Formats: sequence, structure tokens, C-alpha cells
Amino acid sequence: MRPRRWTPGGTPFRCDFNRRLLAVVARGWLALRYRVLSRRYGRLVLEEIDGVPLVVLPQVFNPVLLRTGAFLARTVTTLPLPAGAEVLDLGAGSGVGAIFAARAGASVIAVDINPEAVRCARINALLNHLEHAIEARQGDLFAPVAAARFDLILFNPPFYRGRPRRPLDHAWRGEDVFERFTAGLAAHLKPGGQALLILSSDGAGDELLASLQAAGFEQQVAARQDLINEILTAYLITR
Repeated sequence: MRPRRWTPGGTPFRCDFNRRLLAVVARGWLALRYRVLSRRYGRLVLEEIDGVPLVVLPQVFNPVLLRTGAFLARTVTTLPLPAGAEVLDLGAGSGVGAIFAARAGASVIAVDINPEAVRCARINALLNHLEHAIEARQGDLFAPVAAARFDLILFNPPFYRGRPRRPLDHAWRGEDVFERFTAGLAAHLKPGGQALLILSSDGAGDELLASLQAAGFEQQVAARQDLINEILTAYLITR
């Protein structure tokens, strides 16, 4: 018997075609949405995630407009943090991850290479009455925390390879961020500690997962969100 061939009228073809069509439409809509909403960059705006207010300063990654920050925040709320957990929020941006971790009872250090992001995270800690639980530090990856170890490390990394041209670009592009994160992770996790990593199907995230696997880290999916034009995945990384 000859193997069956799927034709353009077959169900798998239609499903694949429909998904690709939806992705094209979604990308077009998001491009239009970005043009309309991009005025929210370049000036101070007030955003909200699940009733939590966040100030976003000019030249700071907007966690609502580009959705990965909101996804990180909501995933943090699903994690069973130990009492008095110590959390590191790497590439903190507006401090959204730090805010939601602190609301769950954690003590948080928020780190960002962008000075405007550090200022923004401090403002949001004050805005949400969490200044006692959040300390924001300026610096590159693990440099500002020396030999400190944490129960949980949050990281919403730049998804693309490339050299940042301005402070905000550090949220999008990095030349060797994946490798340096992998190299420094083990030294900053407590025994039994975990990292929560946010990655998109758009970008070079697979390279970071491969780097972590090669270094002996295990990974499991904590949450996933299909946005049609991209799929966001939250990975729990353990030694």
C-alpha cells in the first residue's frame, strides 16, 4: 500500500496554514499596536498588572507593552517560595519581577545595567510600599551581588544577539549574556535554589537552554503562553 499523502485540502495542511495565517495577522496587528503605543516610550507612563501599579520611566523596558514582564510577574505568583526567600531579579527593568516576588514575602535584590531601570525599580518599590523588601543595584548580571546566593533567581533576558546601542537596547540585545549567565548561575544559587527563566520562541533562547544543559542544569516548563505570533515559556532551572 502506498503511503497516504496529505493534500492542500487535508486537515493537517489547513491547520498549519491557518496557524501561519494567524501569525502573519498577529504580527501585523502587533506592529500597528507598537506604532500606536510606542509613544509610551520616551515619556513616563503608569502601567498596571493585575491591579499592581508600575511607573515606567523613559528608556526602560515596558513589561505590559511587550508582555514578557507581565508573564514573568504572573508566573512568580504560582511559585511556592519558602518563607523569607531571598530572590535576585536580574535585568530587573521596571522591577516588575521584584515587586511580585516581594509581595509574596521575599527579600529581593533587583539588578540592571541600565541606570534608568534601577531608578525605576526603586520608584516602584516605593509606590507599592515594598522599599523594605527590595534593594535595587546598578551593574552587569551578577557583578553587583558578589558571592551572594539566592533561593530564586529571576531572569527575563535579552532574546537577540547583538551589541546594545543605547541603555534600553540592553533589554533586547546582548553579545555574550547567555554564556555569562550560565557561567555565573551555580555560584549564586543556594542548595536547592532555582532560576526562573523567561524565553520566547522569537529570538535565540534555544542557545541559552543548550548552554545551561551543557553546564549540567536541568530544566522544566513552569508556564507557557501562546500569543499566536510568539510563544512565551517560563523554565525552572535547577542544578
